[in-house]
Amino acid sequence: MTRTTLSAIILAVLVTPASAAIRCNDDFQVVQGNEISTPYCGDNYLAKVARKYGIRVSNAEIRNNPNRKGEVCRMIGHDIRVKDACAGYSSDRGRGR
Repeated sequence: MTRTTLSAIILAVLVTPASAAIRCNDDFQVVQGNEISTPYCGDNYLAKVARKYGIRVSNAEIRNNPNRKGEVCRMIGHDIRVKDACAGYSSDRGRGR
């Protein structure tokens, strides 16, 4: 195997996992150039917005801990940017009836 061929194989191996990563544009996942709403990207965006409010939370924490997600939604669920991600975690349940 030549040095050029080996370099090309190594480069292909290194580049392939990165291209397979999920890409999000705010709370939408980019799939073949189209944006679709997914829980994964919605939760990541919720964590991003929460951090802007000064809440220390990771993307994985929001995705993997429903109790933490509920806490965050009760704190910032009033923000229109996280309305979809916080559906079902509203802090004003039962009010206005």
